[in-house]
Amino acid sequence: MLELKSRTKSITVEAEAGLSLLDAAIKHNLDWAFSCTRGTCARCRCLIEEGAEFLEEVTDEEWDRMEPEEFDEGYRLACQAIMKPGAGSIKAANRPYF
Repeated sequence: MLELKSRTKSITVEAEAGLSLLDAAIKHNLDWAFSCTRGTCARCRCLIEEGAEFLEEVTDEEWDRMEPEEFDEGYRLACQAIMKPGAGSIKAANRPYF
């Protein structure tokens, strides 16, 4: 299961392997902050509250835009956080910088 929390609402849907958290948010009409979908703007930053192990590894784009401490705290870029096949429970909340 995938639980996404935006600024105004939350959804719980089936996790889809190969789909980014941002793509899932867009697919389900969440008001998720983003500008580029490529990892360059960092507006889609989110806090992974549960299930980080069910996401693919941190990408070079994320390393370029975020600080190591943010990864330690559980932050990822939703456009770069891709769900793995057979993913269990993932919970993420949109936490843009601004």
